[in-house]
Amino acid sequence: MVSIKTFDQATHLENPRRVLKYVLVFCTSGTTTISVDENEFVLTENSVITITSGQIHYFKNIQNATGYALEFTYAFFCKDDNDMELIFHNGLFCHFAMNEMITVDHPEIIVRELEEISKEVTETPYQYLISIHSRIELILIEINRTKINRGDEIYKPDALFLHFLETTLQNFEKNLSVNEIANLIGTTESKLNELSKLHTNKTAQNVIFGLVISEAKRLFTYEKLSVKEVAYALGFNDPFYFSNFFKKHTEISPKSFKEKAVNS
Repeated sequence: MVSIKTFDQATHLENPRRVLKYVLVFCTSGTTTISVDENEFVLTENSVITITSGQIHYFKNIQNATGYALEFTYAFFCKDDNDMELIFHNGLFCHFAMNEMITVDHPEIIVRELEEISKEVTETPYQYLISIHSRIELILIEINRTKINRGDEIYKPDALFLHFLETTLQNFEKNLSVNEIANLIGTTESKLNELSKLHTNKTAQNVIFGLVISEAKRLFTYEKLSVKEVAYALGFNDPFYFSNFFKKHTEISPKSFKEKAVNS
């Protein structure tokens, strides 16, 4: 449910990986480059990056820095709507590949809480999971305060909209319609369209399309699947239809995207 490693312990992060966990990486000294999906970020002293569930990520030179990599599952952290809204507050762990490197105002707070989380995980004292949950909350609050202090606009997503996104991510292979997702999470298609317009200025269907395209790119780039395999993995019965869908939304054919990814 939750784990924490120092950079020198996290050798598994040197190879491309994807996990159904939320990953928070904090650099305490030195410099390291981390690749997240199609983007690269340079982490420096006292900087942090959050990686959402399912994103491909790896370090390119982790040996040149020190820090912590904290991972936790959705089920562990999101006990209620308030938890869900906090984890995505101000774009943290954003579903839309909007990762950013943030240099925090008070790194000593982050380091203290990460050290305490490491101690709790190792020693597992009474109610240690409750303690860890609270300490993650404090870390996220400190990152949010940094973003507000530097002038960022406050973004507070609605919990129902986040349920919509999570349900989409967990059911790619079923190719669910907006109405089917609405039924699964106990709302209506019109409500999902209303929330999607509010948070992204897109329809709910176009939000789904964007998430599907992002997933397709990950499968092509890192899992080396064929066009047919990716189509079926994303719930398309017709690979030709999927190819047209992909080209419509990216202006490049799946074949050309695959060749570009291999050569990059």
